Formats: sequence, C-alpha cells, structure tokens
Amino acid sequence: MNRRIKKELVICWIMMFCFVNVFSQNKTAAPRERLPMDAGWCFAFGHPFDAKKDFNTGTGYFSYLAKAAYGDGAAAAGFDDRHWRKLNLPHDWAVELPFDSTASKSHGYKAIGRNFPETSVGWYRKKFFIEKSDEGKRISIAFDGVYRNFSVWVNGFYLGTEPSGYTGVEYNISEYLNYGGDNTIAVRVDASMEEGWFYEGAGIYRHVWLNKTEPVHVISNGTFVTTSVSEAKAKITVAATVINEHKSFKDVTIRHTIVDVGGNALTTATAEQFPLKSYEQREHSLELQVTHPQLWSLENPYLYTLVTEVITNGAVSDVYKTAFGIRTIRFDAKNGFFLNGKPIKIQGANNHQDHAGVGAAIPDALQEWRIKKLKEIGCNAYRSAHNPPTPELLDICDRLGMLVIDENRLMGVSSHHFDYLKRFIVRDRNHPSIISWSIGNEEWGIEGNELGVKIATTMQAFVKAIDSTRGITAAISGGWQKGISNVIDIMGVNYIGQINTDQHHAEFPGQPMWGTEEGSTRATRGAYLDDDATHTIAAYDKKPNPNFVSIEDGWKYYAAREYLAGMFIWTGFDYRGEPTPFEWPSVASYFGMYDGCGFPKDNAWYLKSWWTNDTVLHILPHWSWNQKEGIEKDVWVYSNCDEVELFLNKKSLGKKKMLRYGHLEWKVIYKPGITGCGL
Repeated sequence: MNRRIKKELVICWIMMFCFVNVFSQNKTAAPRERLPMDAGWCFAFGHPFDAKKDFNTGTGYFSYLAKAAYGDGAAAAGFDDRHWRKLNLPHDWAVELPFDSTASKSHGYKAIGRNFPETSVGWYRKKFFIEKSDEGKRISIAFDGVYRNFSVWVNGFYLGTEPSGYTGVEYNISEYLNYGGDNTIAVRVDASMEEGWFYEGAGIYRHVWLNKTEPVHVISNGTFVTTSVSEAKAKITVAATVINEHKSFKDVTIRHTIVDVGGNALTTATAEQFPLKSYEQREHSLELQVTHPQLWSLENPYLYTLVTEVITNGAVSDVYKTAFGIRTIRFDAKNGFFLNGKPIKIQGANNHQDHAGVGAAIPDALQEWRIKKLKEIGCNAYRSAHNPPTPELLDICDRLGMLVIDENRLMGVSSHHFDYLKRFIVRDRNHPSIISWSIGNEEWGIEGNELGVKIATTMQAFVKAIDSTRGITAAISGGWQKGISNVIDIMGVNYIGQINTDQHHAEFPGQPMWGTEEGSTRATRGAYLDDDATHTIAAYDKKPNPNFVSIEDGWKYYAAREYLAGMFIWTGFDYRGEPTPFEWPSVASYFGMYDGCGFPKDNAWYLKSWWTNDTVLHILPHWSWNQKEGIEKDVWVYSNCDEVELFLNKKSLGKKKMLRYGHLEWKVIYKPGITGCGL
C-alpha cells in the first residue's frame, strides 16, 4: 500500500470517527419517555373457574405465585395467541355482548356477571420491542383503568393484581425485559363482580402506557403545585418527590421553570444539591413567583407548565412537566361558590363514563365532544359519578374551562380504602378544574348515623392531609341533620324533595351547601305521549315522583337561594342501566339532557334558556299527529325572551310574558298545519 493511499485512509478514518462522535453526541436519548401502548393487542375470553376454558393458566406444578417467571397458560411468554382477536385499546367487551333478561338490570341487562361465566373473563396479550440501548433505564407499564380485578404478567413474571376498575396502577418491569428483543405482556380481567349499580363495561377500557426514565427521576404523579394570588402577583409552591433507583448514592439538584402558553420561561428556581441514598425518595419544596398572572377561569382557562429538571452529577437525568392553573376558589356558607373572588353559580351535570357504541371505552376526542355539548347548554361544572374519571377527561376540563367534583368510589377507612383515596387524589390534585373532592355517594348504611360520622370525619382528615386546598363533600340522600351531613365540609344534597335545606342551613349556618344531584326528570327524546307498553316517557319536564322535582323546579329552588352554591342535574347524558321506572326490555336510563348518542332532549333547551346568554326559542311537541284532529295538545315553549306569541297556521293563539326561570304553556286543539313562535 503506497503512502498516498495510507494517508487517504487515515483521513477517511478520522472523518468517520468525528462524524460518529458528533452523531452520538447529538443523538442524546430523552431522559423521560411516555409511550402509548394501545395498539396491537390480542383478545380472547377466558373463564372464572373452568381451567381448560381459561387456557390452563395456573395449573402447572409451580404456579406464578409459587416461583418467579412461572406464568403458564395464557400468562406464559411463549403462549400461541395467533388465533385470538386483534384489537386496539381502549376496549369494552361488555358493550359488544348480547342483552339477556336474566342479567343485571343496573348494568343494562348485558350478558355478563356471575351468571354468565363464558363472557365474564377476558384475556389481553401484546408483544412489544425494547431497544438494547434502554438497558439501565427504569421502565414501567402503567394502566389508567381496567374493569376489573385484573392480573398482569410480563415475560411470564407475575406483576400483581388490582381489584378496582377505577384505580390506575403502574408496575416496574425493568429487570424482566428482554433488551434488544421482543417482550410479552399478558392481562387477565375478571368482570364477574360489579362495583357500581350502573353500567361499567369490561376490559382495558382506559389507556396503557410504557414509561421510561433514568434511575434518578421524579416519581409518577410526583409534583404538587399550589398557588396563592395577592394583588398582581402569584406565589407558586412546588413539592416534587425524587427517587434514586441507582445501586449507589447520588447527589441531586432540582430545578423548576414556569413556562407560559407561548413557551416562554417566566421564572426559575433551583434547589440546593442534596444527597439521595440508593432507593431513597425525598420530597423537596420550592417557591416561585409569577407577576401579573393569567388566572384560570371558565372564560379563560389559562394553563401554565411547570418544567421540573432533575440534575444528577451535573447532567439532566429527568424532565417532568406539570400543567397547572393559577386561580383561587372559596366556598361561602352564605354566598355560595367563588372563583377568583367572583361569585359563580354552579350549573352542573352528573355523568357516568358511557356512550353509545363504545360503552365505557370512550375515545378522548369523544370525551371532549361531550364536554363541549354540556357547555353548549350552559353547564359549567361536571360531577364524575360515581368514581374517579380518566386523566384525559380532567385534562379536557382544564383546557375548556369546566369545574369538576372528583369522586371517590367506595367509602371506608382501612388501608385498602386509604390507598385508593391517596392514589386518585395524588394523581388528580394538580388539575385547576377540580374544586372539590367527594368522599362518597348515597351511603345509606352509614350516612345517617354515628358510624357514618366516624368514617366521614376520618376520611375527610385523611384527604386534607394529602390536599388541603379544596373542600370535601359527600352526596347525601337520607339522614338529614344527623350523621355525615353534620360533619362534612360541603353538604351535598341529593334531591330537595327529601330535605328542607332552609332548615338545615339554619341549624348549620357555617356549612356550605350545594345540590350534588338535583332536578331529575325522565324523558324519551322526541316522544310526547306516555306509553307503558313501549316504555316511552313523554318529554315534558315533570317531577317523576314525590321525592324528586322537575328540572325547572330544581333550578328555581337553587337560583333563589344565595347560600346554595348551585346544583348538578341528574344527568347530562343517558347511560346504560338504571332504566327507571321500567325493567326489561328497557336497558338504559331516561335521565339525560342528551340521549345516549348525544342528541338533545327538549329539557336541554330549558337549561340553555337560563344557563346561557344565547337567545333561545324552542317549541314542543312536534306537530304531526295523524288522526288526532280535535284532540287538545300541550304546547310548551322554552325561551329567555321577555314575551312569546304562539301561532297555528299563521293565526295567533296569544302572547304570554316569560317569567324568569320559567317556561310557557298553551292548550291547543290539534289541526294539521304549522306551529310557530314570534318574539
């Protein structure tokens, strides 16, 4: 080889080395990744007690509970699932099942539950690839919610079991993974038992995530941002919990930066360096200040971002982002609810997680559409009935400007109950939309006695130890002036037909109150005659029974009392189950202002008349009554106009003045033609 060739080769080698070196420096791995795991799952039905129909899982000489990596049957990494159904998450298999008259009424007569073992257990499996370069990171799998009682394996290693369908769970899988190759996750879901008395679905109905971090990082849901506002300044207090999952001691520094919606850094604070032992975690607090803050409100739901950087040995090992709002909230026993010092009357709606076609597995875009539909009729608040919602729904409420009651699923004071309470509050407490935690709903066994007092006061104290910035409520429908109603921060009234709120307010003048469920009515969209044979309820706003009031009477009652913070109607949308007052073959409720598909019922126009500033003029019923000539019909008008004139075939039937929060009625003899209103 001559000298020239040698020289060119050396130059070429140097250039390659420099290129590779620069490339490797520029290709710095992200310190934190949150990757969606919703695509590419396989699904099949298992069985709650027949081992053969449950793929012989747990029948080996050593079970997965006896020794590590002994997941067998459908839990084994090498199980052949090629013939299983392919699908993406979120998924609700219950909504796909047939109806059965012997099934649970509360769950919409779907063929699932203890009496339907063939369709009450479902298996999910998924293969996923992990890069060789990820070795050394901390990797976890996180489930936002699976209904219910689900167990998880990765590569045959048993991770754990979560009984509740409403509690998120995260498992470390770092040591179980095959780096540079394929891995298998298996999930067994048993929906034989119900948690609620409403449709709850079945399966992995919320998102799944793969989280990757460096060993020193902020723990999941590890920041807590609180704000206080004084004149033109806001004090931001940040508590961040950092863990060191190295095998050795590390020196750690935390740096917080507040960023506005335009991506501009407004202020930064850095903590002094502190030591962390191996597997030690520590909470560290810092204060920052924002001048002339944009306050989060219903009209301007402004969100800041807190960027938390963890610095280890001079290098950034984690970047954790927290969306938050700057706002003040206050419940006043005399004057109701205040947001940023401004009185706001709560115009709320209760809702279950259920929609036509998809059941409980509501896509994020559909959840946003539902919130927007509620806002169209003037709703400014959402009660998550009766369980914590998806994280995405709360993100949407933050972004669109919707107040929220975030509700616990089951009351109790054991470590089991406290664990659930803490997990959902820590997950959700940075959301500015949340104005109250609800510890329970209609707990008839305890709400009116001394046992309820003990449980409620203990739970309330525990919640305040986690978050003292919000009031605690409970929805109560019995045992007034005793039990839980006397000790809860904010008295939640379920139906004024069952309580004299004026009397309660006189006896407990320092306790704020609001209607956690109110104004319940029942209606079939587009129907204007009751027909028990077809389970049809006329869509006129009338009280359904002596213990309930109509939508109109409910709103008139709350609007007239300044001490009542407002009310949440039952409900915003129809949902499967609770087909009151009917049973089979009715399978869904009649309570919604919108039907199960999201089309408005006539009652929605009453709310829009008095809950918005839009000009509203809505007439009911339809005017196509075959063979009903000469029959008297009730014609109603919902409007916020001062005066309305009704016409039939261009002939005036008279003008009427609209009273505040009311509606207008005419008795009209039917004849074919066209009805109409004039302002």
